[in-house]
Amino acid sequence: MSTTPSPAQLLLGQDLAAADIRCGEVEGRWRPVALQWPHVIFAISAPPRPNAPLEFGLRFECSGYRQNPVTGQPWDLDTNSPLPKAKWPTGPRIVPSIFRSDWKNGHCLYLPCDRMSIEGHSNWINEHPTRLWQPDRGLICYLEQIYDLFNQSDYTGVVGA
Repeated sequence: MSTTPSPAQLLLGQDLAAADIRCGEVEGRWRPVALQWPHVIFAISAPPRPNAPLEFGLRFECSGYRQNPVTGQPWDLDTNSPLPKAKWPTGPRIVPSIFRSDWKNGHCLYLPCDRMSIEGHSNWINEHPTRLWQPDRGLICYLEQIYDLFNQSDYTGVVGA
C-alpha cells in the first residue's frame, strides 16, 4: 500500500533536484547519500588533513520541511549511525564551537540554521541573520555553511587525530 507524500516530502524532493544542490554535487562540495523520510543523509567534502576523511556525513531530520528548519547530526557514513566523538571535525576555535558533542547530546550542530539549536537563542536573530534558516532556500543554506566551515583555515582534522 502506498502513501501520499506530505507537502514537506514533496518540497524536500524538489530541493534535492534543484540547481543549487545539484551544482554543489557536480562541483564536489557535497553529495546526497540516502533518503528515508524524514531523514536525508549528505556527505560534505572537506579538504585533506592528516588522519581525517575527505568528507563528513550529516543526517538531517526534515519534518515540517521547508517551513521548519532541519536539524543536522554528524553521521558515520560507514556504519549508518551517529558519528563517534573521536571522529568529529575540529580546529582551534570555530569548528569545535559548532561541532559540539556536548550540545544536545550531539544530536545537532550549534548553528543558528539548526532547528534544535535556535531554540532558546532569540539573540541569534539579530546577531547572526545570515546564518538563520531561510525557508525559501531550504537545505542549501545549511549545506553551504558546513562546506564553508570546512574550507576555512580553522578546520584542522578530527578530534581523535
